[in-house]
Order: sequence, then structure tokens, then C-alpha cells
Amino acid sequence: MNDHRPRRPSRPRGSRPPQRRNGPARPPAQDPARMAALETLRAVRERDAYANLTLPALLRQRKIQGRDAGLATELAYGACRARGLLDAVIGECSGRPVSEVDPTTLDALRLGVYQLLRTRIPDHAAVASTVDMVRGEAGSKLAGFANAVLRRAGERDEQQWIDELAPDRAKDPVGHLALRYAHPRWVAQAFADVLGDTGDELAAALAADDARPAVHLTARPGEISADELAAITGGDPAPYSPYGVHLEAGSGDPGDLEPVREGFAAVQDEGSQLAALALSKPELTGPDSRWLDLCAGPGGKAALLGALVTLDGGELDAVEQSEHRADLVRRVTRDLSVRVHVADGREPGLEPGYDRVLVDAPCTGLGALRRRPEARWRRQPSDLPELAKLQRSLLLSAVQLARPGGIVAYVVCSPHLSETEGVVSDVVRRTGAEQLDAREAFPGVPQLGDGPGVQLWPHRHGTDAMFCALLRVA
Repeated sequence: MNDHRPRRPSRPRGSRPPQRRNGPARPPAQDPARMAALETLRAVRERDAYANLTLPALLRQRKIQGRDAGLATELAYGACRARGLLDAVIGECSGRPVSEVDPTTLDALRLGVYQLLRTRIPDHAAVASTVDMVRGEAGSKLAGFANAVLRRAGERDEQQWIDELAPDRAKDPVGHLALRYAHPRWVAQAFADVLGDTGDELAAALAADDARPAVHLTARPGEISADELAAITGGDPAPYSPYGVHLEAGSGDPGDLEPVREGFAAVQDEGSQLAALALSKPELTGPDSRWLDLCAGPGGKAALLGALVTLDGGELDAVEQSEHRADLVRRVTRDLSVRVHVADGREPGLEPGYDRVLVDAPCTGLGALRRRPEARWRRQPSDLPELAKLQRSLLLSAVQLARPGGIVAYVVCSPHLSETEGVVSDVVRRTGAEQLDAREAFPGVPQLGDGPGVQLWPHRHGTDAMFCALLRVA
């Protein structure tokens, strides 16, 4: 049968089709989970945003749920935590410092290499999805560059890359473990200094920062018990805090739980609960009804202490320098005997004579790296002197505001010696305050060291790495 359809004219010999301009060759397939992760990394880089605030907002806004939400969370938080290791691999595979890589392409490469090294996503899917993102965001030329980098990265698994890129563990154990667990070296060294170890325990401490933490709740004293809260939420009573409940990681948004919505409970790490409760433990001679939280925002410890002092007929003054954070304190303590003051804790303008004073001082936050995935790369050693100066000033203010015989608790979410023992020893020397053995204020908690301060750890206690010292004012 003859085919009478018109034939397509043949191309003249030697001619070529016009080349495409550099740019997206085709619209990339929609991948909402990976795009949300990419935009989270971009917000962290460009705006110094917090990943654990940015990503949930994106997921809600775009109605990303279920497995896609889980994938976005794993990729965004995982890439933020592992940035040091990922950048070392990207630098090796690209043959240039990562500072010379196009920033958007670098964000995408971090997500791609993370998938190759730390997930079960097939290599071809990790490479193709990342190259599509780069093509859509930065053009075809950089997509080709990303493809080459990722294919080299996929030639080895994570352990093989560590063997190739990390310092020799026998010669430089801190440097080796810092790369292995993706921490800045100075942070790994700070942990080693406190632990007195550069071997297995240091490895365990660094590894704990990469584990997805459980959600910790606190039951408000006088409103609901920990057992009741556990029964309602399906969680387990915390091992150490009498008000704590643990929920499994990935069990949903705790803000949606009825006890949290109603104000009977709050999200609060068990270590924070224990540090706040430690203030109430030492015996006092005389009155015990006037308490002070000198750095109260956003209000977690103020709510717990306010509930305790309200039950005993006392009152808590809560000081917060930021008006926005002071509003948060007012919100979570609205039904309690708590007065909120917008003031600088170094000179709050309050009448001295407090029975108990909490100083939950601003710090590097190195103790909460598992909950703040990008924080380990945000802080620098140069931040420490100014923070330590502020911490000393706040603790000196607290001692001056407490009555003779009163108790001051100094708390930071950091194990760094310059923020913990260094600050406390300096203030004790200046004021003559007596440092108490804080271990006695943490009943039932094991592995608290030699004292007198208490350092909690994720790998030992399942809490953030909170430090607490207790002083009795002379």
C-alpha cells in the first residue's frame, strides 16, 4: 500500500540544528519535597534563618504532608547538620573550594551528596533530581557541572570518603571525629575538653548531635500530671523530670496536641526542665516566696517556675529585654502569679531581696545542636569572649538581686568551659558566694561527674547538653 503522507524535508548535508541557549532545557519535574529542602538551605544561607522554623512554615504553606514532608525534613535538616562533611566531598569532587561554587548550586549539591551518602535513595534518583533542580534554578551549564560532581561523589560511600578525607584518627583523633560527625573542629575540641576524652565517648557525644531527637513535653504543675499527659498524648513519662513526657521523633506537630493547645503542657527539653527545677531544690532559711527569672524569654522555664511558686502562694518576676519575647512570656504565664518586666537583666531596676534567682543566660547553644541543625556552623570561636562577658554580668546582677542566703541558679545550653565553669568561678571569686554541689538538685540522674556543677549530655541522659551551677549568696 502506498503511503501518500508528505515526507519531512531532509536537512541539507553539513547543517546542524541551532544550539540551545544556556538556560533551562526543559521545565524540571515538580519535586515539592526537594524544593522545600532547597529553599530552607537557601534561607539559612541568605537570611541566617533557622531551619527548624523555616521548613515547617514551607510545608504548611505548600500543603506538603506525609512521606513528602518526611523526605523534606530528612534532607533539609540532614544537609544542615552534615554540611562540613558534605562540603569536603564536594570540594574534592569539584576540584575547587566550595566558596567558589555558585551558592544555589552548592545548596543543591549538598542535598544531592547527602542523599548519596546518608539515605537509601537510589543513586540515579539522587543525581537526576539534583541535576533537575540545578537546571531549573541555575541553568544547563551548571547542571552539567552538578552532574559531574555528583557522579564522582557516588563512586564512594560515606565511610570510604571519611577514610580518604579525614585526618588519621591515631594522629589527630579530634580532627578525625570532627569530620566523621560533621562538627567544626573547635566544637569537637570543646566537647573533648569537658569530657576529658578523645575516643569513644567523644564519638558518642558528637554522634548524638546527628540523631533525630525525641519530642519532650512538660506538664504544668497543678494542672496535669506527667502520667496523665503521657496517657493523653501516647508518650512515656520522662526518666528524670517529674513533669516530663517523651514522644517519639516524627510523631507529628506537638503544637497540635490538645494539652499543649490548652496550655496544660508545653514543648520543653527534659534538660531544661531539670535545670529550672534545680533552682527550687536547695533548702532556704526564712521566706521563700519571691522568685526571679532574669532572662525569661521565650518563657519555658518561667512557666514551670511560675507554676511551682504560684502553688505555694509566691510570685515570680520575669525579666526579658526583647518586647517580642516578653510577649511570649506573658502568653505562657498568663494564668500564673508572674509579672513580666521588659528590661536588661544586667540592670533590671528591680528591688533586691529575691529568695531564688534563675539566670538562663544567652550562650552559643552548643548543647542543643541536635535540635538546631545549622547552629554548629553559625557560631564561631570569636563569639565566646563577648558572650562570656555578658554571662558574667548577668550572673553578677543575679547575685546582687538575691538576698543573703538566697539561691542563684546559673544555666546555659552549652558545655563550653568558657561559658560554664569559667563564668561561675570568676563570679564566685568576685562575690564570695558559695558554690553548692548541684548534683544533689538532680535526684536520680546518673553520670553527673565530679561536681560541683552539673553537665547533662545527649549521649548520657537523652537531654540537651545543659549546664547548671547553684550558688548561695553570702
